[in-house]
Amino acid sequence: MGHRHDDESASINKRDPAEVLADYASWLAEQPLSARTRGAYLAAVTAFVGWLDDRDAGPRDALVAPRARDLAARDYKRYMKVDRGLSPASVNQALAGMDHLFRFLGLGAAIVRREELPRSAPRALDVEQQRLLLQAAEECTARDRAIVALLLFTGLRLSEAAALQFADVRVSARKGVVVVRSGKGEAYREVELNALVRSMLDEWVDERRKIALIDETAFFVSRTGSALSSRSIDLAVRRVAARARLELSAHVLRHTFVTGLVRAGNDLVLVAELAGHRRLETTRRYSLPSAADREKAVSDLEIEF
Repeated sequence: MGHRHDDESASINKRDPAEVLADYASWLAEQPLSARTRGAYLAAVTAFVGWLDDRDAGPRDALVAPRARDLAARDYKRYMKVDRGLSPASVNQALAGMDHLFRFLGLGAAIVRREELPRSAPRALDVEQQRLLLQAAEECTARDRAIVALLLFTGLRLSEAAALQFADVRVSARKGVVVVRSGKGEAYREVELNALVRSMLDEWVDERRKIALIDETAFFVSRTGSALSSRSIDLAVRRVAARARLELSAHVLRHTFVTGLVRAGNDLVLVAELAGHRRLETTRRYSLPSAADREKAVSDLEIEF
């Protein structure tokens, strides 16, 4: 990723750090990164180069020699943790930007340990939030109701919902199943449908018959009758959520499905099968405490006196 030859790198030590920063900024602007990523890298590198220039030892050869690079990186990590009091996630983000600069200089990433992030369960909706979401869905189109109900109670991935074919949804009066023919890792699975989902899917099937193009096989279609994209499905979820005064993506509904199964005491092997997880370790993440769990645990220690 570095673009400088050894003779060019050797001259960096004699240059003003501001010049190094200016060169990096010019190069960064041409990289195939999102505007958000470029902004994050530039902010992190600007802070790091400023710290290098201001410290008693100055930049010295931290920008040209691997050993000096590593020592400076470790000192900078301590500075961010102790002096600035940054969170582990913020420290790691700053180190990522710093390493991007080092790779630009041809040095490669610094040897410095990343901060261990607190482990917690993925974000999921609580029961009250699910109730609000479903109430909001009642005021939306049959298609959007079906999307929300399907994702919330089957845990399909966004790509799986978009790839769903009309023949893959089998609903009768007393039971139903959705077939995922090509999940993650090309895995096949079937997920049973509860009564609420079956009811909402039936409504959508009736509506779909009126608008779907004759040769369209996708289960979810647009108002023009063509297959709905993953992005459009996610936007539908966000529209319903906004009506419920919630901010979430389609993926949060998948997390909610898996979390609900785990917390209801279901066997992890069963949950992994329903969720399409290839590794049980992925499923076990959902048994980790959430921020709400930790808050409740501490609050329950209160006593009256």
